[in-house]
Amino acid sequence: MTDAFSHGTVHTASADMQAALQSNPETFALWQGLTPLGRNEFICWVDDAKQAKTRTRRIERTCEELLEGKGRPCCWSGCIHRTDKTPGRWQQAVLIDKKAN
Repeated sequence: MTDAFSHGTVHTASADMQAALQSNPETFALWQGLTPLGRNEFICWVDDAKQAKTRTRRIERTCEELLEGKGRPCCWSGCIHRTDKTPGRWQQAVLIDKKAN
């Protein structure tokens, strides 16, 4: 396993997320073992937070969920930024809501 940090298919993990994941060797190994799409979902979920407090909590939760054996964030319908697939119905609703705001 390499020490280089692996990112997602669309998103790149920010420095604060990288630091949190690399702070525990077990968490980092689990992160590196995720699929690129799995990593992408976690990064998108963290980046979607509107407040710093929420972002911090989501980074902590990412570490916890990895240790729980999860490969994608709990209660997240998926990244709306991917161009390799058509957005699902919920994702289309989110995109429409964001355009209205």
